[in-house]
Amino acid sequence: MKILVLNAGSSSQKSCLYEIADEALPTQAPQPLWEGKVNWTQDHGVAEVEVKTATGAGLEESISGESPQAHLTYMLNTLTRGATKVINQLSEIDLVGHRVVHGGQDYRESTVITEDVKKAIARLSNIAPEHNPAALAGIEAIENILGNVNQVAVFDTAFHSTIPDAAAIYPGPYEWVEQGIRRYGFHGISHQYCSGRAAQILDQDLASLRLITCHLGNGCSLAAIKNGCSIDTTMGFTPLEGLMMGSRSGSIDPGILIHLLRYCNYSVEKLDYVLNKASGLRGISGISSDMREVTKAIAQGNTRAKLAWDIYMHRLRSGIGAMLTSLGGLDALVFTAGVGENSPAIRQAACEALGFLGLKIDLEKNQHQPVDEDIATPDSLVRILVIHTQEDWAIAQQCWQLSKK
Repeated sequence: MKILVLNAGSSSQKSCLYEIADEALPTQAPQPLWEGKVNWTQDHGVAEVEVKTATGAGLEESISGESPQAHLTYMLNTLTRGATKVINQLSEIDLVGHRVVHGGQDYRESTVITEDVKKAIARLSNIAPEHNPAALAGIEAIENILGNVNQVAVFDTAFHSTIPDAAAIYPGPYEWVEQGIRRYGFHGISHQYCSGRAAQILDQDLASLRLITCHLGNGCSLAAIKNGCSIDTTMGFTPLEGLMMGSRSGSIDPGILIHLLRYCNYSVEKLDYVLNKASGLRGISGISSDMREVTKAIAQGNTRAKLAWDIYMHRLRSGIGAMLTSLGGLDALVFTAGVGENSPAIRQAACEALGFLGLKIDLEKNQHQPVDEDIATPDSLVRILVIHTQEDWAIAQQCWQLSKK
């Protein structure tokens, strides 16, 4: 079975093609046959297309003057042409899976895409304006390119649908509940994948584990996972709630928003921009939303960069503490995504604050670019895992499983 995965962002469209045997899923992620990415630059109509295959072939090209759908078509045509050819024709693709950030209350598991599903994704775009419209555009592009191939929506919110109402419902008026205003959580595909991979690494039954998964990238969220189910998370109604992030503020006093609207001549649009694009590491440091750049600035004596780091760590440790109380104990702490996988200093600082749990990090292992590895000391009472998140493979897995129902 050949499964094409599309993972849409606000300025990019990533894609990969997996080949999976009909009989059974492999226990670990295989290498994709083909991987492609379209990056749309700030110059209108210009796209950077990158493609690579499992055999080492690749291409990098700039395309201008065409629509995003044309760019996507161009990228997908490299599946069947030139040095990057891995299949004879696009009709060999059996399923197409899409990462969709917001599924609301109606979609609590992966779903075959119908007109009703497309309408729901569109309706929820006002909650996830940077992601749902891009996913919908990808779905419609595939309809035009591949015709009637079955497409599957894999929702980032679905994994968190098991969070109990006490953790999911905001303490506002009950009318909010009736309007669907509640905590949905995000990064669910990553949190779910990492929890399953953690059980594999530890050689334990997922249903017996208490895990805190730390997805730390440009967007950041934590999840408390008990018996394989998400029971708490830091993101909420939108991906803006929770931890300090690259350019998002995370949780702040809502009274600040009232103050800015009432006394500082903020429009809704300005408020949206400030909270989502000009806060977090970027807003405090004045340097960048990229933790690597902030860390470099700290080494050069930049005090605002140091303050950004300190706030980030305070929020991360506090968030882990909150997840810990939901679980009532901890078997493993998991770090993943760009910062979680690649910043030994972040991992060390987070773990050192948890020594009271009997959690001990092996400083040497932590420094050596661990991948899918336990970096706790042998006598640590809590395991510490660094896991390379593989959202695309998780999407392909769910597509395969859905096809077998």
